[in-house]
Amino acid sequence: MSVEFQDAQTTFSQSLDQVANSLTGEKVTLSELLGYIGEQGMLLACMLLMVPFLFPVSIPGVSTVFSVVVIFTGFGVTLNRIPWLPSFVLKREFATEGLVNALKRGSKMMGRIDRIIHPRWKFITASPFINRVHGLAFIFAGVLLIAPLGLVPFSNTLPALAVLFLAAGLIQRDGLFLILGYVMIIISVIYFGALVIGVLAAGDSLSKLLGS
Repeated sequence: MSVEFQDAQTTFSQSLDQVANSLTGEKVTLSELLGYIGEQGMLLACMLLMVPFLFPVSIPGVSTVFSVVVIFTGFGVTLNRIPWLPSFVLKREFATEGLVNALKRGSKMMGRIDRIIHPRWKFITASPFINRVHGLAFIFAGVLLIAPLGLVPFSNTLPALAVLFLAAGLIQRDGLFLILGYVMIIISVIYFGALVIGVLAAGDSLSKLLGS
């Protein structure tokens, strides 16, 4: 089924507040969370799911599941279709309290973004081909987010910012935010590369030390 992703009908901060105020009980499934988001679309859903990675809030198990949502949404953007999500992802439960706290803190940050994001540089979202490129970038950012480096500072934050900027740019047709998304992807790749080089160098030094 072909579909055009919907533009946001409310501001990002309002959407975060609405979702946070709707969550009840000790646990919430991803399916329920997406249901609360309603008609805003999967791109907005991805933005909301990235909020916990922007703060030092520990919510175990969210990186893998939320990354899968981002990756499948990226396929949806690339193919211009509603993305399918596997049932094991939709049924995954999370602690409500941690999500609510993250969403409320994110609402304050999004309030600043609401004031500066608007349609501009529309040539960056003007053709189906270039939007497919944005979808592929979205997928790549999701793959970076799924990397098992949750305890390493900024390893989730940098890809999450890439997803956030790309989604915001697509929803609001803001070319500047799309470019910021690509910049964050590049920064993420450089950061991860530096981590790998550092680990390899440390391992080499340790092996030489033990060898001597």
